[in-house]
Amino acid sequence: MITNIEDFFTKGCGRCAKFDTPDCTTKLWADGIADLRRICLDEGLVETVKWGHPCYMHADRNLVIMGTFLDNFRLTFFKAALMKDPEGIMVRQGENTQHPDMIKFTNNAGVKALEPTIRAYIQEAKSYADAGIVPEKVVREVDMPDELLEVLDADPELAEAFAALTPGRQKSYAFNLNQAKSPATRYSRIEKFRDKIFAGKGAMERL
Repeated sequence: MITNIEDFFTKGCGRCAKFDTPDCTTKLWADGIADLRRICLDEGLVETVKWGHPCYMHADRNLVIMGTFLDNFRLTFFKAALMKDPEGIMVRQGENTQHPDMIKFTNNAGVKALEPTIRAYIQEAKSYADAGIVPEKVVREVDMPDELLEVLDADPELAEAFAALTPGRQKSYAFNLNQAKSPATRYSRIEKFRDKIFAGKGAMERL
């Protein structure tokens, strides 16, 4: 995966064989993601690369992350349970997503058409970060570490694969990650677990 932010906008995320080819979906949505980038930077967000995608932060909190797919590109909000969405434009990434958490675009012109609303939503999310407000913790059968929930929020394909695991296999990842003492270690383990999750395996199973 890429670590340089400019690579995303010129080559792609580096997570598939289409990286730095004309077939990369970042080429298809180049104008739209450039507009999203402009808006995020105009709003004073800090631009970083996480999970191979442009991630924008405020007050040391991940606020939004950008992604491109063959049939759409999207701006996904972290801590989406807080968002009021008065315009009703946010949708769920998938059937296993608890709250509407993203604005999905199917044409490049869509960003400019929604620019005032996108800015208002980013400002709303910034206000929660400034105040240190977080969503009420949902009691789950499995106590998922925050780092895993964050990665799943940012990666819909991984989230779908994780949701398809048996409860026992989900618990194996939660248990393993909860044993790690630092967030950095948990993030590192999650990245190493990606192939197993996509293969439908538990944390301690062999590929």
